[in-house]
Amino acid sequence: MPDPATCSDEVVKAYEKAGRIAAQVREEARRRVREGMKLIEVCEWVERRIRELGGQPAFPCNISVNEVAAHYSPLPGDEAAIPPGSVVKLDIGVHVDGYIADTAVTLAFDDRYSALVEAVEEALERALALMRPNTELTAIGRAIESAIRSRGFKPVVNLSGHSLARYTVHAGDVIPNTGSRLVRGKIAPCKAYAVEPFATTGEGIVVEREPVTIYAYSGRPLRQRLAPDEKRVAITVVSRFRTLPFSPRWLLDVAGYSRLRQVLTRLAARGILISYPVLVERSGGVVAQAEHTVLVLKDEAIVVTG
Repeated sequence: MPDPATCSDEVVKAYEKAGRIAAQVREEARRRVREGMKLIEVCEWVERRIRELGGQPAFPCNISVNEVAAHYSPLPGDEAAIPPGSVVKLDIGVHVDGYIADTAVTLAFDDRYSALVEAVEEALERALALMRPNTELTAIGRAIESAIRSRGFKPVVNLSGHSLARYTVHAGDVIPNTGSRLVRGKIAPCKAYAVEPFATTGEGIVVEREPVTIYAYSGRPLRQRLAPDEKRVAITVVSRFRTLPFSPRWLLDVAGYSRLRQVLTRLAARGILISYPVLVERSGGVVAQAEHTVLVLKDEAIVVTG
Protein backbone atom coordinates (compact mmCIF):
# COMPACT_ATOMS: atom_id res chain seq x y z
CA MET A 1 0.00 0.00 0.00
CA PRO A 2 1.21 3.54 -0.70
CA ASP A 3 2.32 5.57 2.29
CA PRO A 4 0.81 9.11 2.31
CA ALA A 5 3.83 10.28 4.31
CA THR A 6 5.97 9.60 1.23
CA CYS A 7 4.26 12.56 -0.44
CA SER A 8 5.20 14.92 2.40
CA ASP A 9 7.61 17.74 1.62
CA GLU A 10 10.17 16.41 4.11
CA VAL A 11 10.28 12.93 2.58
CA VAL A 12 10.31 14.25 -1.00
CA LYS A 13 13.30 16.43 -0.13
CA ALA A 14 15.11 13.41 1.36
CA TYR A 15 14.52 11.35 -1.79
CA GLU A 16 15.62 14.25 -3.99
CA LYS A 17 18.82 14.76 -2.00
CA ALA A 18 19.63 11.04 -2.11
CA GLY A 19 18.93 11.08 -5.84
CA ARG A 20 21.18 14.07 -6.52
CA ILE A 21 24.04 12.43 -4.66
CA ALA A 22 23.53 9.10 -6.41
CA ALA A 23 23.41 10.77 -9.83
CA GLN A 24 26.54 12.82 -9.17
CA VAL A 25 28.51 9.79 -7.96
CA ARG A 26 27.28 7.70 -10.90
CA GLU A 27 28.41 10.31 -13.43
CA GLU A 28 31.74 10.89 -11.69
CA ALA A 29 32.30 7.12 -11.66
CA ARG A 30 31.36 6.88 -15.34
CA ARG A 31 34.22 9.27 -16.14
CA ARG A 32 36.64 7.78 -13.62
CA VAL A 33 36.43 4.01 -14.10
CA ARG A 34 38.96 2.47 -16.49
CA GLU A 35 40.24 -0.95 -17.51
CA GLY A 36 42.82 -2.28 -15.09
CA MET A 37 41.40 -0.55 -12.01
CA LYS A 38 40.94 -2.80 -9.00
CA LEU A 39 37.28 -3.48 -8.26
CA ILE A 40 37.75 -2.74 -4.57
CA GLU A 41 39.29 0.65 -5.35
CA VAL A 42 36.28 1.59 -7.46
CA CYS A 43 33.76 0.55 -4.82
CA GLU A 44 35.58 2.13 -1.90
CA TRP A 45 35.83 5.37 -3.87
CA VAL A 46 32.08 5.27 -4.65
CA GLU A 47 31.15 4.63 -1.03
CA ARG A 48 33.53 7.32 0.26
CA ARG A 49 32.23 9.83 -2.29
CA ILE A 50 28.62 9.21 -1.20
CA ARG A 51 29.56 10.07 2.37
CA GLU A 52 31.53 13.16 1.31
CA LEU A 53 28.44 14.49 -0.45
CA GLY A 54 26.24 14.09 2.62
CA GLY A 55 24.58 10.72 2.08
CA GLN A 56 25.15 7.17 3.25
CA PRO A 57 25.48 4.03 1.11
CA ALA A 58 22.11 2.28 0.95
CA PHE A 59 23.96 -0.92 0.04
CA PRO A 60 27.53 -1.82 -0.90
CA CYS A 61 28.63 -0.60 -4.30
CA ASN A 62 27.98 -3.44 -6.75
CA ILE A 63 30.53 -3.84 -9.54
CA SER A 64 29.57 -6.70 -11.83
CA VAL A 65 31.75 -7.69 -14.79
CA ASN A 66 30.61 -9.40 -18.02
CA GLU A 67 28.38 -12.40 -17.16
CA VAL A 68 28.05 -11.32 -13.52
CA ALA A 69 24.72 -9.52 -13.30
CA ALA A 70 24.43 -8.36 -9.68
CA HIS A 71 25.38 -8.73 -6.02
CA TYR A 72 29.13 -8.64 -6.49
CA SER A 73 30.85 -6.26 -4.11
CA PRO A 74 34.55 -6.78 -3.39
CA LEU A 75 35.51 -8.49 -0.17
CA PRO A 76 38.53 -7.44 1.92
CA GLY A 77 41.76 -8.17 0.08
CA ASP A 78 40.06 -8.59 -3.31
CA GLU A 79 42.76 -8.19 -5.99
CA ALA A 80 40.47 -8.50 -9.03
CA ALA A 81 40.73 -5.76 -11.66
CA ILE A 82 38.56 -4.65 -14.58
CA PRO A 83 39.61 -6.80 -17.56
CA PRO A 84 40.34 -5.29 -20.98
CA GLY A 85 37.32 -5.21 -23.29
CA SER A 86 34.88 -5.98 -20.48
CA VAL A 87 31.34 -4.82 -19.69
CA VAL A 88 31.05 -3.35 -16.18
CA LYS A 89 27.86 -2.63 -14.27
CA LEU A 90 28.03 -0.12 -11.41
CA ASP A 91 25.00 -0.26 -9.12
CA ILE A 92 24.96 2.57 -6.58
CA GLY A 93 22.59 3.16 -3.67
CA VAL A 94 22.34 6.24 -1.48
CA HIS A 95 20.09 6.90 1.47
CA VAL A 96 19.23 10.06 3.35
CA ASP A 97 17.52 9.30 6.66
CA GLY A 98 16.60 5.88 5.26
CA TYR A 99 15.06 7.14 2.00
CA ILE A 100 16.83 5.38 -0.86
CA ALA A 101 17.94 6.35 -4.35
CA ASP A 102 19.11 3.41 -6.45
CA THR A 103 20.84 3.88 -9.81
CA ALA A 104 23.08 1.95 -12.16
CA VAL A 105 25.13 2.43 -15.30
CA THR A 106 26.89 0.02 -17.65
CA LEU A 107 30.34 0.81 -19.06
CA ALA A 108 31.41 -1.10 -22.17
CA PHE A 109 35.16 -1.15 -22.86
CA ASP A 110 34.60 -2.86 -26.21
CA ASP A 111 32.52 -1.33 -28.97
CA ARG A 112 31.03 -4.74 -29.73
CA TYR A 113 28.81 -4.27 -26.68
CA SER A 114 27.65 -0.73 -27.40
CA ALA A 115 24.33 -1.99 -28.76
CA LEU A 116 23.75 -4.05 -25.61
CA VAL A 117 24.22 -0.95 -23.45
CA GLU A 118 21.97 1.06 -25.74
CA ALA A 119 19.29 -1.63 -25.40
CA VAL A 120 19.01 -1.28 -21.63
CA GLU A 121 19.18 2.50 -21.82
CA GLU A 122 16.32 2.60 -24.33
CA ALA A 123 14.36 0.09 -22.23
CA LEU A 124 14.81 2.32 -19.20
CA GLU A 125 13.60 5.39 -21.11
CA ARG A 126 10.48 3.55 -22.28
CA ALA A 127 9.76 2.31 -18.76
CA LEU A 128 10.19 5.76 -17.21
CA ALA A 129 7.65 7.19 -19.65
CA LEU A 130 5.05 4.84 -18.13
CA MET A 131 5.80 5.57 -14.48
CA ARG A 132 2.57 7.17 -13.34
CA PRO A 133 -0.25 6.10 -11.01
CA ASN A 134 -2.39 3.17 -12.15
CA THR A 135 -0.01 1.92 -14.86
CA GLU A 136 0.00 -1.87 -14.82
CA LEU A 137 3.36 -3.23 -13.70
CA THR A 138 3.24 -5.82 -16.45
CA ALA A 139 2.78 -3.04 -19.05
CA ILE A 140 6.10 -1.60 -17.96
CA GLY A 141 7.64 -5.05 -18.31
CA ARG A 142 6.27 -5.35 -21.85
CA ALA A 143 7.87 -2.02 -22.80
CA ILE A 144 11.21 -3.12 -21.36
CA GLU A 145 11.10 -6.50 -23.11
CA SER A 146 10.11 -4.97 -26.44
CA ALA A 147 12.99 -2.49 -26.37
CA ILE A 148 15.54 -5.18 -25.54
CA ARG A 149 14.31 -7.81 -28.00
CA SER A 150 14.04 -5.26 -30.81
CA ARG A 151 17.82 -4.90 -30.65
CA GLY A 152 18.44 -8.63 -30.76
CA PHE A 153 19.06 -9.30 -27.07
CA LYS A 154 17.14 -11.04 -24.29
CA PRO A 155 15.80 -9.55 -21.06
CA VAL A 156 16.92 -11.24 -17.86
CA VAL A 157 13.64 -12.78 -16.80
CA ASN A 158 14.43 -13.47 -13.15
CA LEU A 159 15.74 -10.01 -12.29
CA SER A 160 13.43 -7.06 -11.83
CA GLY A 161 12.90 -3.55 -10.64
CA HIS A 162 11.25 -3.05 -7.28
CA SER A 163 9.50 -0.66 -4.96
CA LEU A 164 11.48 1.09 -2.24
CA ALA A 165 10.59 1.99 1.33
CA ARG A 166 12.39 3.56 4.24
CA TYR A 167 15.46 1.44 5.07
CA THR A 168 14.12 -1.23 2.68
CA VAL A 169 15.64 -1.74 -0.77
CA HIS A 170 13.17 -4.40 -1.94
CA ALA A 171 9.77 -3.33 -0.60
CA GLY A 172 7.45 -5.85 -2.23
CA ASP A 173 6.34 -4.61 -5.65
CA VAL A 174 8.09 -6.05 -8.71
CA ILE A 175 8.65 -4.25 -12.01
CA PRO A 176 9.39 -7.13 -14.38
CA ASN A 177 11.79 -7.14 -17.31
CA THR A 178 9.16 -8.97 -19.38
CA GLY A 179 5.42 -8.74 -19.91
CA SER A 180 4.87 -11.57 -17.44
CA ARG A 181 1.22 -12.24 -16.63
CA LEU A 182 2.32 -13.55 -13.25
CA VAL A 183 3.07 -10.02 -12.04
CA ARG A 184 0.03 -8.26 -10.63
CA GLY A 185 -0.52 -4.73 -9.46
CA LYS A 186 -0.22 -1.14 -10.58
CA ILE A 187 2.02 1.83 -9.95
CA ALA A 188 0.72 3.62 -6.85
CA PRO A 189 1.02 7.27 -5.81
CA CYS A 190 3.17 8.19 -2.82
CA LYS A 191 5.61 5.38 -3.53
CA ALA A 192 9.20 5.08 -4.77
CA TYR A 193 10.37 2.59 -7.39
CA ALA A 194 13.73 1.46 -8.74
CA VAL A 195 13.35 0.71 -12.45
CA GLU A 196 16.22 -1.47 -13.72
CA PRO A 197 16.17 -3.28 -17.05
CA PHE A 198 18.74 -6.07 -17.53
CA ALA A 199 19.64 -7.36 -21.01
CA THR A 200 22.00 -10.11 -22.06
CA THR A 201 23.66 -11.78 -25.01
CA GLY A 202 22.86 -15.09 -23.29
CA GLU A 203 19.70 -17.03 -22.52
CA GLY A 204 18.29 -14.53 -20.02
CA ILE A 205 18.40 -16.38 -16.70
CA VAL A 206 20.66 -15.72 -13.72
CA VAL A 207 21.74 -18.27 -11.12
CA GLU A 208 23.35 -17.93 -7.71
CA ARG A 209 27.07 -18.48 -7.29
CA GLU A 210 29.54 -18.20 -4.45
CA PRO A 211 30.88 -16.19 -2.78
CA VAL A 212 28.41 -14.22 -0.68
CA THR A 213 29.66 -10.64 -0.63
CA ILE A 214 26.59 -8.84 0.75
CA TYR A 215 24.42 -9.42 3.82
CA ALA A 216 21.47 -7.71 5.50
CA TYR A 217 19.73 -7.98 8.87
CA SER A 218 16.57 -10.07 8.45
CA GLY A 219 14.61 -8.27 11.16
CA ARG A 220 14.40 -11.36 13.34
CA PRO A 221 14.58 -10.45 17.06
CA LEU A 222 17.96 -11.10 18.66
CA ARG A 223 16.44 -13.18 21.43
CA GLN A 224 18.04 -16.52 20.70
CA ARG A 225 21.21 -17.49 22.49
CA LEU A 226 24.24 -16.19 20.60
CA ALA A 227 27.96 -16.62 21.16
CA PRO A 228 29.65 -13.40 22.33
CA ASP A 229 31.21 -12.69 18.92
CA GLU A 230 27.90 -13.38 17.17
CA LYS A 231 26.05 -11.04 19.51
CA ARG A 232 28.64 -8.28 19.08
CA VAL A 233 28.47 -8.45 15.29
CA ALA A 234 24.66 -8.71 15.20
CA ILE A 235 24.18 -5.70 17.48
CA THR A 236 26.66 -3.67 15.42
CA VAL A 237 24.88 -4.58 12.19
CA VAL A 238 21.47 -3.53 13.53
CA SER A 239 22.77 -0.26 15.01
CA ARG A 240 24.74 0.76 11.91
CA PHE A 241 22.66 -0.50 9.00
CA ARG A 242 19.20 -1.43 10.32
CA THR A 243 17.76 -3.60 7.52
CA LEU A 244 19.94 -2.18 4.72
CA PRO A 245 22.47 -4.45 2.99
CA PHE A 246 26.10 -4.17 4.07
CA SER A 247 29.56 -5.39 3.13
CA PRO A 248 31.93 -7.29 5.43
CA ARG A 249 34.39 -4.51 4.52
CA TRP A 250 32.33 -2.20 6.71
CA LEU A 251 32.80 -4.34 9.83
CA LEU A 252 36.57 -4.82 9.96
CA ASP A 253 36.71 -2.63 13.08
CA VAL A 254 34.57 -5.22 14.88
CA ALA A 255 36.56 -8.37 14.04
CA GLY A 256 39.36 -9.59 11.80
CA TYR A 257 38.11 -10.72 8.42
CA SER A 258 38.69 -14.45 8.93
CA ARG A 259 36.70 -14.49 12.18
CA LEU A 260 34.13 -12.03 10.81
CA ARG A 261 33.37 -14.23 7.82
CA GLN A 262 32.76 -17.22 10.11
CA VAL A 263 30.42 -15.18 12.31
CA LEU A 264 28.45 -13.81 9.35
CA THR A 265 28.03 -17.34 7.98
CA ARG A 266 26.71 -18.56 11.33
CA LEU A 267 24.32 -15.62 11.69
CA ALA A 268 22.98 -16.27 8.19
CA ALA A 269 22.48 -19.96 9.05
CA ARG A 270 20.46 -18.90 12.11
CA GLY A 271 18.25 -16.65 9.99
CA ILE A 272 19.44 -13.45 11.62
CA LEU A 273 21.14 -12.31 8.44
CA ILE A 274 20.05 -12.59 4.81
CA SER A 275 22.88 -13.53 2.45
CA TYR A 276 23.02 -12.39 -1.16
CA PRO A 277 25.03 -14.75 -3.40
CA VAL A 278 26.49 -13.36 -6.61
CA LEU A 279 24.08 -13.60 -9.57
CA VAL A 280 25.58 -14.84 -12.86
CA GLU A 281 24.00 -15.30 -16.29
CA ARG A 282 23.54 -19.05 -16.58
CA SER A 283 24.84 -19.48 -20.13
CA GLY A 284 27.77 -17.09 -19.65
CA GLY A 285 26.16 -14.28 -21.63
CA VAL A 286 27.30 -10.72 -21.08
CA VAL A 287 24.82 -8.63 -19.07
CA ALA A 288 24.06 -4.90 -19.16
CA GLN A 289 21.94 -2.89 -16.72
CA ALA A 290 20.51 0.63 -16.48
CA GLU A 291 18.59 2.01 -13.52
CA HIS A 292 16.85 5.07 -12.15
CA THR A 293 14.75 5.72 -9.05
CA VAL A 294 11.32 7.28 -9.55
CA LEU A 295 9.27 8.93 -6.81
CA VAL A 296 5.61 8.74 -7.84
CA LEU A 297 3.49 11.47 -6.26
CA LYS A 298 -0.21 12.16 -6.60
CA ASP A 299 0.06 14.17 -9.80
CA GLU A 300 3.63 13.71 -11.04
CA ALA A 301 6.59 11.33 -11.12
CA ILE A 302 10.09 12.56 -10.28
CA VAL A 303 13.13 10.72 -11.62
CA VAL A 304 15.25 11.57 -8.60
CA THR A 305 18.44 10.03 -10.02
CA GLY A 306 18.10 11.72 -13.42
